[in-house]
Formats: sequence, structure tokens, C-alpha cells
Amino acid sequence: MPMIDVYAAAGTFKDKHQLAKDLAATLMGIEQVPDIPMFRQNTAAFIHELPAGDLSNVDGASDYVRVQVLTNAGALDRDQQIAVVRRFTGMVADAAGDRTLVDRTWVLLTEAVPGGWGLGGHANTNDELVTAARKQIAELQAPAKDQ
Repeated sequence: MPMIDVYAAAGTFKDKHQLAKDLAATLMGIEQVPDIPMFRQNTAAFIHELPAGDLSNVDGASDYVRVQVLTNAGALDRDQQIAVVRRFTGMVADAAGDRTLVDRTWVLLTEAVPGGWGLGGHANTNDELVTAARKQIAELQAPAKDQ
């Protein structure tokens, strides 16, 4: 159930909704999770626009982007981590129409602690999420019964 948060100065991106959708789909692909409703409905990206003056480096520049990717523990191996950072950085720069933004985009990879996924009003462990996903996969793969 990955969550992606993108923080940037207001006006950085031409189409925030498309960027959010593309980031979510890209992460699902990199993670190689099954394309089932449970994962599609709960993999999301949020684009946070910060008002002028709410972002700065030491020198006062505010043309930076921060992307935080929250996944369950162990969801991404090292190659997948590298792919997420590389692809998300490029996608952010493309969405901003500014290839120099590659050098000013920070991607933070964060793993949730066990019990750290609140979903459906319940704090879920990794095992609970895996069990629920397997159940949904089995239900989708079961032959449809005649009604």
C-alpha cells in the first residue's frame, strides 16, 4: 500500500493530477505487485503545493522538490530502490518542464514499521496485508459461479 508525497512550490507542475497518477502506476510497476483492486485503490500519490516562502535552502532558493515514498518493510530491494529514485526524479523534472530540476529533487525512501499501515480503520502488519492481498488474488482468480 505505498503512498507517495510530493512537495514543491506552487506552480511547479503543469498537470498535478497526471503526475500523481503516473507516480502511483510507476511505483506499482517497479514493486511488481499484482494488479488487483486492493493495490490499485491503495497506491496513491499526493502533490502538495507550498505557498511562496514556505520552502528554502540555506541560500534562499525555493526551486526544490521533495518526494517521500512510504512502502511496507522490505517492499523494495536495492535495485528497485535505485529504479524508484531514478524514475521519480526524471518524472518530476519532466512534469515541471525543467530538466535542471533533476539536481534539485530529493527522493526519500521510507519503510513503515510493523503495524504502521492504517487501512480500513485498522493498523495492519505486513503479514496481515500479505494475507489480505493473497485472499483477494485468489478470489479474482476463482472461476465465476453461474448465478
